[in-house]
Amino acid sequence: MPKLIVTTREGETSEIDVSDGLTVMEAIRDNGFDELLALCGGCCSCATCHVHVDESFAGKLPEMSEDEDDLLESTDHRSPTSRLSCQIPFTPELDGLKVTIAPED
Repeated sequence: MPKLIVTTREGETSEIDVSDGLTVMEAIRDNGFDELLALCGGCCSCATCHVHVDESFAGKLPEMSEDEDDLLESTDHRSPTSRLSCQIPFTPELDGLKVTIAPED
């Protein structure tokens, strides 16, 4: 099963298995990472699932939509590898993806 490596805001890293058909947000939320709020449930209408993606995977992700870009503009913690985890479908090609949960605004 493909793996996702998640680093919390406190710097603790965990490796989780991800089932087919989930987004990165769903995988993180379903594995008990309570600090990823994901208040809109994956509708791309908030930025509470903001993560920083490891640079080595940035080119493997789907292109960012205008809505996602606009939402990330509203955060004080945007970086060049910022993404909304609800907008990243987890595929087998992303096995080993490393993300860090962004600081809360």
